[in-house]
Amino acid sequence: MLLMIAAAMQFVNILFRKEELNWAVTIMVLVGFVTAYASSYWSHPHTSGLSAHAELVLEQHDKYADYTVYLAGIGLVAQLLSVLVFKGKRWSIAVAAVILIGAGYAVSMAGHYGAQLVHIEGVGPQGKFLEQHH
Repeated sequence: MLLMIAAAMQFVNILFRKEELNWAVTIMVLVGFVTAYASSYWSHPHTSGLSAHAELVLEQHDKYADYTVYLAGIGLVAQLLSVLVFKGKRWSIAVAAVILIGAGYAVSMAGHYGAQLVHIEGVGPQGKFLEQHH
């Protein structure tokens, strides 16, 4: 959610060019990137015994999760450059906004496919289809 809110705030900031908004977006993108990375690579559960359709949904979920991490990282760099190097020039704010809108879209799609895995395919509730490590 942080990446989507940051994208919306940065889009609004194209008009207002407020330094406070720029810094708030920077912090949100930093936290959003770190949490996206952590959830994708450190705490993502492993599955086994999925149906063919559930495997396809999981592939889409993982693809959009990767896009989220990549776009959030690129967006963080663009945002830092906008704040520190280009000092909030309107074009640099707009470039960061476009990248962050892409990251917001990617995280929403990853969430959509993750919800489909849980609520339609039954992956996760009560430990179904998750590998157990004791």
